[in-house]
Amino acid sequence: MATYVPPVRENNPHLPFGDQRGAPFYGKDILSVKQFGRPELEYAFAVAREMQEMVTRVGSFDLLKGKILANLFYEPSTRTSSSFTSAMERLGGSVIPINEVHYSSVSKGESLPDTIRTLECYADVVVLRHPEIGSAALAAKYARKPIINAGDGVGEHPTQALLDLYTIQEELKAVNGLTITMLGDLKYGRTVHSLARLLSLFNVKINYVSPEILRMPAEIIEELDEKGIPQAEFTSLEPVLADTDVLYVTRVQKERFENLDEYESVRGAYVITPEMMQAAKDWMIVMHPLPRVGEISMEFDDDPRAAYFRQMEYGLYVRMALLAMVLGKA
Repeated sequence: MATYVPPVRENNPHLPFGDQRGAPFYGKDILSVKQFGRPELEYAFAVAREMQEMVTRVGSFDLLKGKILANLFYEPSTRTSSSFTSAMERLGGSVIPINEVHYSSVSKGESLPDTIRTLECYADVVVLRHPEIGSAALAAKYARKPIINAGDGVGEHPTQALLDLYTIQEELKAVNGLTITMLGDLKYGRTVHSLARLLSLFNVKINYVSPEILRMPAEIIEELDEKGIPQAEFTSLEPVLADTDVLYVTRVQKERFENLDEYESVRGAYVITPEMMQAAKDWMIVMHPLPRVGEISMEFDDDPRAAYFRQMEYGLYVRMALLAMVLGKA
């Protein structure tokens, strides 16, 4: 990937947004975190911070006025779908929401390529969530408009990983030198798959804590090994909690299990409580992509280290940035 040097804006912080058609990701798909190197991350996060400042100051603005987003979700979604809707509307654009796919032509047997080619007749960008790995890449193959991957089965969830990394940077002011512990469903958790790949761009240590049947996929561990990232696997949180800077908790995803007995055997394997967190650092953070189903006690929510709802807000600014980037207005 070619190195991109972002434009310097510090000398004129009030420079208005405008067409940046030579900027990275203009007119491009966002399908995988593998598209991002350090320069691209720095650029995207600089735009996200500008979005955050604008929302704080004025709430919404007309950067994408006249642009339309098609939100196409083949799987249930609350956070990602509403986050993209809010992002587009705060930028002055409009949204075609398609969250009940079984009521649409898809239920009549329409192929994904045909659905995408239809929607892009009405919209300028399509956000897609689909239960099959590779679905976003398939959609992009047939699309003329940008496709943003909002989760393809147990594969990747690049926009979640980007907001997760942005959260870490904003909360702890650095990524290099941190110890990140990923806890829970690491086999089916597409959020941790994508985040691990992004973290491999930095000098970090990663711990994986999971039941044996929910271990991080071997190909991801091997991929990070090749980049020299220190990694270690555990079945208990206790040995690594005291050294952890970021605890990333995931739910055990019932919908991914074919055998419900296996699900029941691991459900509730780990629960974060205030008592447990007494052993953790005072300045560390706890993250979760949500929804949670009991793996973090609600009694912990008032702890300043509980960053998961702040994480959701950071996600709004990152997705605003991505929409502006692919539509040439970053």
